[in-house]
Order: sequence, then structure tokens, then C-alpha cells
Amino acid sequence: MSRSRLAAVLTAVATLAAATAYVVTAGPQPAAAHGTPMRPGSRTYLCWQDGLSPTGEIKPINPACTAAVAQSGANSLYNWFGVLRSDAGGRTVGFIPDGQLCSGGNPGFSGYDAARTDWPLTHLTAGGRFDFTYSNWAHHPGTFFFYVTKDSWRPDRPLAWSDLEEQPFLTVTNPPQNGSPGTNEGHYYFSGTLPSEKSGRHVIYSRWVRSDSQENFFGCSDVTFDGGNGEVSGVGRGGAPTTPPPNPTTPPPNPTTPPPNPTTPPPATTPPPTHGGDCMAVFRVISAWQGGFQGEVEIMNHSRSTYAGWTATWSWADGQRVSQLWNGQATTDGAAVTVANAPYNGTVPPEGNTTFGFTATTTGGVNTLPSVTCSGR
Repeated sequence: MSRSRLAAVLTAVATLAAATAYVVTAGPQPAAAHGTPMRPGSRTYLCWQDGLSPTGEIKPINPACTAAVAQSGANSLYNWFGVLRSDAGGRTVGFIPDGQLCSGGNPGFSGYDAARTDWPLTHLTAGGRFDFTYSNWAHHPGTFFFYVTKDSWRPDRPLAWSDLEEQPFLTVTNPPQNGSPGTNEGHYYFSGTLPSEKSGRHVIYSRWVRSDSQENFFGCSDVTFDGGNGEVSGVGRGGAPTTPPPNPTTPPPNPTTPPPNPTTPPPATTPPPTHGGDCMAVFRVISAWQGGFQGEVEIMNHSRSTYAGWTATWSWADGQRVSQLWNGQATTDGAAVTVANAPYNGTVPPEGNTTFGFTATTTGGVNTLPSVTCSGR
């Protein structure tokens, strides 16, 4: 298909399963990702926040985040919710090697294992109640485990299993959730008591063990127990602590009530749906210039069935216009864009992906990136 040709969109699509997608910028790499701690933020989440820019590109400022991207590539932040192993099955010691806990042994995130003292930092109060949030990029049933480092741990050495307290200080199964999946607002939420008698720098290490597959997620959240209430420092050009809103998300029904028993789902809470029927799209800015940019959209099949075709849609906010498109067939109606698969890339197996690319023009130097939805049949 000619790169300059815009063909008509497919008009017959049956049994559609749609999901909201998230906007990122990166080069073409595979992605399969579903969640990470947002409060206290994991290294990938806070480094993603640190790198957000008006152009839509993600350019970290924090030196630890910059070094991690230099080692692991920009896709590690563009998929900040993707520190996972699809074959973990609940395994820990001996499966994830010492020194690789923060990446979960995933080579695409190895830069986040670095032993440094300048990672973005969340300020906490030992023994206090804290409202945790965890991205629900895709819904999965399962259990969350949170550990803290021993007092003997030092931030200038790679994290090992022996550096963690033996038992998690918080365990939660199937917590409630808020917001739409596939967005940076969507999250699970629960309240818990932070470890007592802790002071200074520590790492809160998290594991999310799915109960419907072998897939597990891992995260390192750098914290300091200094009497803080969730303020974050080391993010953005100023780097000074920022205080989160008093109620950053809808809190648990009773924040002072201990988390639910790990074997009992919260009462009156609908269990998270299983991993079926999910089409996800990731929008990336590959490069930008005065008056235009090159973009790419990755279509990911997170269902249990092979797609026979797919469609992606979005609306521009600032008068952008597609000028060329490849690996897809596009139609436009004002600000609305619809792209269907090309004849050769409509088949996408479960947990598979495909991409299409384009160039577009911008006006006025503003390039607000769109929220993309996709559907598979």
C-alpha cells in the first residue's frame, strides 16, 4: 500500500470489543502491560511523570530517570505500566534474580534496577494510614503484596530479596477500582497501615499476582519516612516536593478500616472482569518538527481470540490533520479519524500486536495528543 494513499475504512465490523487507549510517545516496540503502583509511585510511573512535555514527547529531567531511559530505551517510560513477567506464576526468590527486583527480571526495564540515591521520592509517615492506588490499565483479578526494605538496606546497592522484610506489610485481594482502564486515571484503590519504626530512605516493593493467569507485575517505589503525607520530590524541573490533592481519587468507603482479608473480596464489589475482549491502542509521537510530526499507533489484542480485523478511532483537539498514513486504511471527518487494518495486518493473535504509522500537520505549535479507542472483530 502506498504511504501517501488514504483508502476507505472497512464498513462491516462484527462483534466489536472496544477499550480506551492511552497516549504515549516512543519508537516501535512490542508492548504488553497492565499496571504499576501510582501512589506511592513506582520508578517507571514517576519517571514518566517527570518526562511529560507539551509536545507529547517524554523527556526525563531527573538524572536517575534519564540514565534508566539511556539504558533501557524510551519505550520503558512510554509503557510505564509494563513491568511484568507473563511466566511468573507467583514465583519470587530464585525466579527473579537478586539485583533485578525492580525490573522483575524483564530486560526491557533493566535500567530501573540501578542502585542510585536520586530516584523520585515519596515522603511518608511510618505507622500512618495511607491511601494506595495502583494502575488498572487492564482489569485482572488477583492479590497485591507490599513489602518494605530492612533497616540494613542501603540505596547505593542493588535490591536483593534478602533486603526485604520477610512478610508483606500489606496484602489485598481484588480491591475496588475507579476510572477507565487503559488510561492514566484508572486505578485500584485501598487503604493500609504503613510499616512502623521506619525512618529515612527505603523501597516499598510490590507484587501483583494475577489469579487468572501466570502473569505477575513488579514495582519499586522509592520512599522516605520523614513525616510526609505522600508528597513527591525529584519530579519535574523544580524537583521540590509536591503535595497531592487532599483526595486525589475517590477514597475507600472507610479509609480507617483495615484492608479486606486477602482471601475475601471486598463486600458489594464487583470482581474485576477476566482478561477477555480487550483491544488496546497506544498512540506515540515518533518525532516532531515545526508544523508537523510523525506518529504511530500500536494495536494490542488482550483478548483470548484472534482478531480478523481491527479499527482505531480518535478526534484531534487542535486542528491537526493526517497527511500520509501507512499500514492502515483511513478516513477523516473533520477532527474525527478512523483507521482500519490494511489487508495484510488485520489478523492479530491473542496478546499479539500490530502498528500503523502516519505523518500529520499541526497549527499554532500546539499538539494535544488524542485518546484513541480500538475495536477488534
